[in-house]
Amino acid sequence: MQQFTQLYLELDQTTRTNQKLEALVNYFRTAPPQDAIWAVYLMTGRKIGRTISFRLLRDWVADLSHSPPWMVDECFTLVGDLSETLSLLLGDGSPNVTAPLLHDLVEQTIHPLNQLTQPQQREVIIAAWQSLNQPQKLVFHKLLSREFRIGVSRQLVIKALAQAAGVDAQIIAHRLAGTWTPSAAMMQRLLSAEQDAPNQPRDASLPYPFMLAHPLGDPPNSLGLITDWLLEWKWDGIRAQIIRRDGKTTVWSRGDELITSAFPEIIQAAAMLPDGTVLDGEIVAFDAASDRPMSFTKLQPRINRKNVEPSFWPDVPIAFIAFDLLENAGRDLRTQMLSDRRRQLNELLRNADPQSIFRLSTPPDCQSWNEVDQIIAQSRDRAVEGLMIKRWDSPYRAGRPTGLWWKLKVQPYTIDCVLIAAQSGHGRRAGLLTDYTFGLWDDGHQTLIPFAKAYSGLTDEEIAEVDAWVRSHTIERHGPVHMVEPTRVFELGFEAIQRSTRHKSAIAVRFPRMLRQRPDKKPQDADTLAALRDLLEKSESR
Repeated sequence: MQQFTQLYLELDQTTRTNQKLEALVNYFRTAPPQDAIWAVYLMTGRKIGRTISFRLLRDWVADLSHSPPWMVDECFTLVGDLSETLSLLLGDGSPNVTAPLLHDLVEQTIHPLNQLTQPQQREVIIAAWQSLNQPQKLVFHKLLSREFRIGVSRQLVIKALAQAAGVDAQIIAHRLAGTWTPSAAMMQRLLSAEQDAPNQPRDASLPYPFMLAHPLGDPPNSLGLITDWLLEWKWDGIRAQIIRRDGKTTVWSRGDELITSAFPEIIQAAAMLPDGTVLDGEIVAFDAASDRPMSFTKLQPRINRKNVEPSFWPDVPIAFIAFDLLENAGRDLRTQMLSDRRRQLNELLRNADPQSIFRLSTPPDCQSWNEVDQIIAQSRDRAVEGLMIKRWDSPYRAGRPTGLWWKLKVQPYTIDCVLIAAQSGHGRRAGLLTDYTFGLWDDGHQTLIPFAKAYSGLTDEEIAEVDAWVRSHTIERHGPVHMVEPTRVFELGFEAIQRSTRHKSAIAVRFPRMLRQRPDKKPQDADTLAALRDLLEKSESR
């Protein structure tokens, strides 16, 4: 645990990618394999599973530190991170006890927790606290949380493993694909110097590492000749690979989640694919009558369902829009040019049943870069997110290689609203009031109704300025929440909008963020709920 805690602190104390990479490489080269594999498991976004509620941890810490729970809550408000708050209140453990190794702490302490009674859980947690110093307690609490975050991307972990092993990053990405159990043997496999892993998957059901695109910040004409590029719609659904091997079909999402059971109609249709086929594409909600996708909100009821009965299919009909072929007749095509992969994909799906859920991604009619703005303007009416721009000669590479694939997203929905509340952020923003609640006027223009929370979009300088303003214009406190004078107007952007029974406004927005402050507008100039309903109705009519 000591070595992993040191890694955590090193990663947390720098924003420089090279320093983080160096710390990761050193850790992977020196840590015990059974510890290092758990670090890989956690840092690539996998979850330990349900452990224990932080409410119980707070109560136990209050008891041990002889503090009332409200005082722990107040400390949390000041610190901004509950894991750190609890570790600071507890301090160091017994100096005569050696901290356990990371894998022992996960496998012998954390994993069994949900099988224990509450008194047993308390006993186990207190024993763990006694064996850890204050920084180790911080990391222990992070491990107990639902999502462990350490400030590194999956791709940086892959790059560090590749350097530690002395192999290509794509080999590491392929070894990490799919589901696997953390073990010393798995870590040894990851760091193996073998070069043949990409063409010899260890499990016939596993996907290939996904290739992703960079946002295009420059004008499209900066890319050179338009004939060198494939333009296609950026579909608004679930990115997935369909693997048909050994007479079986599996479906994997981009997040390395096996989602086969959620889409049984794909399994039925995929039975007609030749063995040794891997398709890359997007699962979308699809209206067969109009022969076009529907908005992502229509697909949401399917996302969290582990199993779907046939009777549910008509309620949320889907299609798989294929845009790449990664394996054909058992041959790995990823080193071939996109033009060759698309030609084979066209041949594969040319004879597909028109009523099949498999659809070929068709490019928009665009002859010059000057037409791109017009094409982007059509995106929302087509229920797509924008455009993908891919080099015809690009291979299919893991991660987000530069210069091969780009994305241009449709402009977001926007609305002007009033800042009505704020509370502290987390992690590096702990202690700063950075999480904001925004309101719109009711139809009588008398009351501000909360409709969205946002915490991204401002620069560090703007955050510091708004934080100071909130503190001097707070009119009420409700625990950590500062209710403020409703005088500041912001322009909020969001990707989608839908009806909601959980929100006071009866409307939910997707991915809200602050686009800019509007000092030129007075609070009474902000929009109303009627304006938000107009956006909703326009969205539903498409």
